[in-house]
Amino acid sequence: MIADNLKRVRERIAAAAERSGRSSTQVELVVAAKGRPIEEIEEAIRAGVRTIGESKVQEAKSRFSPMKGRVALHMIGHLQRNKVRDALRMFDMIHSVDSLRLAEEIEMVGRETRGEPIPVLLEVNISGENKKYGFTPDQVLTLAEKLAGMTALRVEGLMTMAPLSGDAEGARSIFARLRALAREVEQIAIPNLMMRHLSMGMTQDFEVAVEEGATMVRVGTAIFAPGEQ
Repeated sequence: MIADNLKRVRERIAAAAERSGRSSTQVELVVAAKGRPIEEIEEAIRAGVRTIGESKVQEAKSRFSPMKGRVALHMIGHLQRNKVRDALRMFDMIHSVDSLRLAEEIEMVGRETRGEPIPVLLEVNISGENKKYGFTPDQVLTLAEKLAGMTALRVEGLMTMAPLSGDAEGARSIFARLRALAREVEQIAIPNLMMRHLSMGMTQDFEVAVEEGATMVRVGTAIFAPGEQ
């Protein structure tokens, strides 16, 4: 069943990419594994999944250590500063750098523990919701040079979450604004600051995200439990 669901999700990504004049090879599927049994995750890997996203460091430590090297592991949930050391050991990319203080912690710990910088995305609270983590768009622009100067992390793009409204079209403006912000950052032309990736879109809205320029979509329910959509 998971293999069939995965095939359908990839077909939907490909169709959305085609509608926006892109190739599906320009969009990476990050399979969100939060709360899923390890047997289901292994089944997804056997079906061809190459990138797993996890929201909690503790779950990654207990469940995914044996997978290190078999698949890419991405941190896609809120990262607490006291979990940074473990996160830097476990993950190949962090999507959710949501504050300067967190970036500074990654920089400090990374200098002690890593031989090369970890790729990160800056989480942006485009919608302005109080309960959401993330930089404001203005903060991204004003802190860009400072973030680019860090040596233990490498900024490779932006990430956002649209409001969970159930209205995929309602998320379009959020994704379009993130894409526009990435272009603004690019125009600043700061060395060592890349906008290669836009991580946006989940089960309820990933097709719209792809149409608006996503290079990474974080999809879980449509693969593991499509009846819950």
